[in-house]
Amino acid sequence: MRIILTAAAAAVITGAGAAHGADIEFWYGNTGRIEEAILAECKAFNDSQAEHKVNCVGQGSYEAGMQKAIAAYRSGQHPVLLQLFDGGTLDMMLSGAIIPVQELMPDVNWADYLSGARGYYESSKGELYSQPYNGSTLIFYGNMEELGKVGVTELPDTWEEVVDTARKLKESGHACPLVTDGHPWRILEQFAASHGVPIATKHNGYGGLDAEYAFNQGLIADHLKNLAEWHKDALLRLNPETKAGKYEAAFAAGECAMVNSSTGFYAAAYEALGDKVAIGPTPLYEGKTRHNTLIGGAAIYVMKGHGDDKVAAAKAFLDFIRTPAQQIEFSRATGYMPVTLTALNELVASGKADTKEFATAKVGVDSLNQPSTEDTKGIRLGFFTPARDIFIEETTKAFNGEQDMQAALDSAVKRGNELLRRFEQTYAGVELP
Repeated sequence: MRIILTAAAAAVITGAGAAHGADIEFWYGNTGRIEEAILAECKAFNDSQAEHKVNCVGQGSYEAGMQKAIAAYRSGQHPVLLQLFDGGTLDMMLSGAIIPVQELMPDVNWADYLSGARGYYESSKGELYSQPYNGSTLIFYGNMEELGKVGVTELPDTWEEVVDTARKLKESGHACPLVTDGHPWRILEQFAASHGVPIATKHNGYGGLDAEYAFNQGLIADHLKNLAEWHKDALLRLNPETKAGKYEAAFAAGECAMVNSSTGFYAAAYEALGDKVAIGPTPLYEGKTRHNTLIGGAAIYVMKGHGDDKVAAAKAFLDFIRTPAQQIEFSRATGYMPVTLTALNELVASGKADTKEFATAKVGVDSLNQPSTEDTKGIRLGFFTPARDIFIEETTKAFNGEQDMQAALDSAVKRGNELLRRFEQTYAGVELP
């Protein structure tokens, strides 16, 4: 996946201002409600001034956008701005295809970004490589109307309470007490961070490219085995087992009673269920100390190989979406969180932070700002997207009864480590930023 510079793409970028404006492309990976909010923000920027124009082009998903950008970079047809998800951070950092935003825009108060929103996207020296954009984290959702039918009046806070509630729902005839899509961002990475344990050695890769996966043991393995047992007992359902066909849609339709999902899901959930929806931090096992969850969503990278006029347009757009007013509106429209302290303080000062419309801002920020360790900063592992795919493939076999969960985790670790060794060889001699 290492990106090879072409002569055209290796042009030196000075970042100096341009005498005239430019049209630029911003590639994003979201669909649905989030895409609508991004397009609205792009229109707002274009309407706010006449010097520059940003053309916002959807790629269908973060993964697709990353692959297309790599191919486009090699041919010199790449966008100026690229929205990329958290899991692609190391690949982009080492690609040679991007200009660190903090280097490009040194006068910005980057320290204003919430610490929980920075960790994934900054170097070991604290330099941001990309501008945090649609910030989310994992929280827990409950349909309190359904929970109330079995005498549960407060949203469960521990996994023991979750499974106890799920049993009560099942016994009452509920077909889908708890639902998940089984994605590692939810059932592996965020679980590990909130419990203060790593999924890989070297502090999840921050300590070097020779890191190894280690999630097939300890508390993480125990939790995954529990999920498999809960699924076997019909307490937990997966996407294909719901009428809606997708875990979030199944919760929003009232089909499933509880779900662990992103803060970015809240707007759709509240629109569908209204005051039935309760939210809280992701559950912990009893006796465990709560740690911070990880930032999710994505950040925006500035790609190399463009002239000063296009870079100036990119900087103007990044400045625009960083303003508190734009962050707050984006949060209102999507359920994502403000990512700077200034925007968060302005939201609080407005009196809106405690309204249903902005309910995830406080819960999400509180979750990100729990006590942290070197093992809860983020994930800095190469070829992370295919490693996630391997995890899904192996654990799906376990959920389907084709192998036990321990075998699934052992296989996922083995195959994931093979990817890490390939990545290490690709960047042999390269020092982590």
